[in-house]
Amino acid sequence: MDEKIKILYYVLWIAHPLLQAGIAIAMLRSNLHRKFMYFFAYVVTQILSFAIIFPAYLRHDYSAYFYLYWISNAINVFLGFKIIHEIFLDVFKPFHTLRDLGSVLFKWAGLVMLLVAGVVSVSSNSHEMAPWMLAILTTQRCVRIIQVGMVLFLLFFAHYLGVNCKQHSFGIALGLGGYAMMELVLIASWVGQHLGNTSMDLVNMAAYNSALITWFVYALVKSPARDAAATLLQPQRWEQSLTDIHHPLPADSLIPMFEGMVDRALSRTPVNAPLPSSGSATQANSAVAGEVVRVAGFDFSLPPRITSKT
Repeated sequence: MDEKIKILYYVLWIAHPLLQAGIAIAMLRSNLHRKFMYFFAYVVTQILSFAIIFPAYLRHDYSAYFYLYWISNAINVFLGFKIIHEIFLDVFKPFHTLRDLGSVLFKWAGLVMLLVAGVVSVSSNSHEMAPWMLAILTTQRCVRIIQVGMVLFLLFFAHYLGVNCKQHSFGIALGLGGYAMMELVLIASWVGQHLGNTSMDLVNMAAYNSALITWFVYALVKSPARDAAATLLQPQRWEQSLTDIHHPLPADSLIPMFEGMVDRALSRTPVNAPLPSSGSATQANSAVAGEVVRVAGFDFSLPPRITSKT
């Protein structure tokens, strides 16, 4: 590696813990570490990982560096998935049913990722990487794809959910999704032999620094309140539909509604109406008995009146 490139490599790498320390301090001052616990744990874990891995790299202790790197990578994959779930819960906080459904889907998505990683690691015949390394890499790429999908989801549906682009959850998703997209592009370019290892590492670290700067800016800015405008009517209908599915009404619940409509129709008949003559009493009663009232698209026959015989 050229000396100038090596210096640039170290500068980009050392910038990671400095920016992460700034993010952690800003989150502590604004109490964001309580709202986004997994993201705060991720930032602190990254600082500790640098404090352990970087000295091992400088000492040329590549055996320790190798295992520390992969352990840190596995922890980051787990925290990255939990951060996505944390952002989802914050975005759907006003919609309890949608949030519960999303939590169930996230659990199944995590299980599917583990199964895919296990199948890939067992079925692969790679002689360059161990099966457990392939499992970590596969899970990491699955998480990266979900992170890209999360930021695209917020970009398209933020207006319907009342999420502002200045909110903290949007900023965290933007940093994660932007870095994940760049990493996937770099992996595809490296597999296609369009980039070398050195170029890929430099661009990857620069992209991660961009994500750190994004998080640092969002940690300093105060998040505005959610938009409670009429644009939330659509997700409220989603919420109500899922609630109706989760708590269905009983089968005979329509009967009281129809009875109420009939009672309201009968109550419209004037109480002090003049009584018919005795000669036409039978005809009047039969006319009333045969009267048909149409309410809400349904025809109801009114019962005959009972008159006093005194």
